[in-house]
Amino acid sequence: MNALLRLSAHAVVTGDPSRLFGVDMKERFFFHHRQHPSDSEVRSWMRSFPALARDLVDAGRGHVEMQFEYEMPRNSKRADVLLSGVHPQTGADSHVVVELKQWGEAMVVDHSDTLVSVPHMPKPHLHPVVQARAYCEFLAAHKPLFSSTNTNLEGVAYLHNAADSAVSSLYYLPADRYGRLFTKDTRGALLSYLGSVFAPEDGARAADTLAKSPSRPTRKYMEFAAPVVKHRDHFVLLDEQRLAYELVMRAAEKSQAGDHKEIVIVTGGPGSGKSAIALQLLADMMEREWPVELATGSRSFTTTLRRFVGRGSKQVQALFTYFNSYLKADKNALSVLICDEAHRIREVSHNRFTKRHDITKRPQVDELIDAARVPVFLLDEHQVVKPGEIGTVAAIRAHAAAKGLEVSEVPLDGQFRCGGSKAYEDWVLRLLDLEPGGPVSWPGDDDFELVVVDSPEELESITRARHEEGSTARMAAGYCWEWSTPANGVLQADVKIGGWHRPWNVKGERKVGDAPPSPLWATDPAGFDQIGCVYTAQGFEYDWNGVILGPDIVVKDGRLTTVRSENKDPAFRFKTIPDDLVDQHIRNIYKVLLTRGMKGTAIYAVDPDTRKFLMELATTGEAAAPAAP
Repeated sequence: MNALLRLSAHAVVTGDPSRLFGVDMKERFFFHHRQHPSDSEVRSWMRSFPALARDLVDAGRGHVEMQFEYEMPRNSKRADVLLSGVHPQTGADSHVVVELKQWGEAMVVDHSDTLVSVPHMPKPHLHPVVQARAYCEFLAAHKPLFSSTNTNLEGVAYLHNAADSAVSSLYYLPADRYGRLFTKDTRGALLSYLGSVFAPEDGARAADTLAKSPSRPTRKYMEFAAPVVKHRDHFVLLDEQRLAYELVMRAAEKSQAGDHKEIVIVTGGPGSGKSAIALQLLADMMEREWPVELATGSRSFTTTLRRFVGRGSKQVQALFTYFNSYLKADKNALSVLICDEAHRIREVSHNRFTKRHDITKRPQVDELIDAARVPVFLLDEHQVVKPGEIGTVAAIRAHAAAKGLEVSEVPLDGQFRCGGSKAYEDWVLRLLDLEPGGPVSWPGDDDFELVVVDSPEELESITRARHEEGSTARMAAGYCWEWSTPANGVLQADVKIGGWHRPWNVKGERKVGDAPPSPLWATDPAGFDQIGCVYTAQGFEYDWNGVILGPDIVVKDGRLTTVRSENKDPAFRFKTIPDDLVDQHIRNIYKVLLTRGMKGTAIYAVDPDTRKFLMELATTGEAAAPAAP
C-alpha cells in the first residue's frame, strides 16, 4: 500500500467528506495500522483535504490524482498528500508532495529557521517546508523513478487557514523546488503554481506508474555510517527525526554563543531512526569543529562503530566512547555528548576494575549530564534488559530537575519505522505484555515475513538459506543454557535442543577459530554459525532473524509468563533482585531479540505448548480490533 485513499480532485469535491474521510479513510487506517486514528487526525483530514481538492478544481486541474496519507517507501512515515499528474510543458509524469497545516498563526523559533512555534501548542514544530522538502529528498533517494529526467518531483507546504502576516517569519526559509510556502493569502499563486506543474489531463497513469515502480533497499545503519562521517553525506531525516536533530543543533548553537545548557531526550523503538539522528549530529558537529563525542553502554555497539566508522583514523575512533568514560570528565568540556542506547545507562560508572580512589557514589547519569553543554539521550525503555540499568525518561528528567536544567523531549512517532514492520513490532509488544491488551493474531504485513517453526533445525534451515543467498541473517536465543569457556581453542556447543547443538557467540574480544569476537558477532558473516545473546544483538539489525524462546518464557492461560529458574544469566543470580524486576527484564530481552529483523523473523519455542500457541497466533491472520478511542 502506498496511500490510504486515492481519488481525483473532482471526485473529492463532488463526494461527501464525512463518508470519504470520516468513514472510508478511518476504516483503511485501521486495516493497515491495526489502531484507530485520533479524532483530531480525522478532523484534520475532513478540513484540509477537501480544501486542497477545491483549489485543484478551481485551477482547472480536477483530474489530478490525490493520494492521501502517502506512505514513504520502506518506511511507515506518511506525507499528507501526494499529487500525481502530467507536466504541461514536458508531458512527463509530475508529482507534488503537499504538507498541509491548519495553523492560523506561527513564527520561527529564535536561533533557528527550521523550528516554529504555534500558539496553544507547547512544543516546537518542524517548519512545514522542511517537512515537504525531506519527503521529496527521501522519495528521490529511494525511488529510482525520480532519477529519470522524465519524472518531475516537487514539494509545497500549504497553510490554508493562515494569513501571510500571521506567518511572515516562515518565509525567511528560502524556497526551492522541493519546498515552497503558500497561505490563504497566496491562494492565487498556488492555483498558478498548480497550473504550471500539472496539465488538465488525467493523472491516473502517473499515479499507477509510481505505485508500480520499485524502491531501492533501505541502507543499514552500519553500511551508511562511515560515508556520513568521512564525506559529510547525510541521512534523510523525516518529521520527528528532523525535529530532534534541529532541537539539538539549536541548543548547541546557543551554547556556543553563551552560557547555555539544555538536555534533549529522544525516545523510539527499534528502527525508528535514533542512531541515524546520532550519526548525523556527530557528522555535523565534526564539520563545525565543535567538541562532540558519541557514547554508548554497549561494548559490541561501540566496538563496531570504531571498526566501521573510525577505520583508519584514531581521531575518529576516539569519538566513540562508553558511558563510564566520564567518571572524571571536566564539566561542560564537550559542546554535545550524544548518548545512544541510553536505556543502558547504569546506576554508577565504577566497576571491579576501578581504582579505589576513583570510586564514588555519583550517579552515571549525572556524569553524562555534566560532561557537555548539550547532553542528548536516545533511548527505548523497552530495552532495559539488565539489573542496574536505569536509562529511563523519568530518571533523566529527575536528575535534570535536581540541577535546574531545561529538558526537551521528542518521541519518534509511533507510526515511524525506518525498516522492518511497525505491525510486527506492535504484535511483539502485545505478545510480551509490554503494551496493554494481551496477545493478538498476527495481522500480516506485505513487507515482512513471520513464521513459527517446529524445530531448531527448521529455524536454522530458513535463516541459513537467507544467509547463503547474500542477505544478513542471525540466530539468537534467551540465556537458558550454560555458557562454557572454549576448550582447546574450540567453542562448546552449549545450546542443546534434542539432537541439535550449537555454540554461543564468543564471549571475549578475540576470535575463537573462525568465530568472530563478541562485539562483531552481528556484523561479521562468520557470526551466523553461533547463537547470539541479547548483549551481542542489542543495537544491531539484520535482514532475517531467527529467535529461540527458551524455557524461561512459556504460555499459561493464553499469556506468556516468565520462569526465572530457567534463566541462566549471571546478572539474575542474586536473590536480592526482586522477581517482578527479573520478569520485566526477561520480557524486554525477548523484545530486543524478536525485533532485530528488517525483512522477517522465524521463531522457535522450546516449550511445546508455547510453540503451538505462537503458531496459532502467527497463522490465523485476523487481528482482534482494539476498542475505539
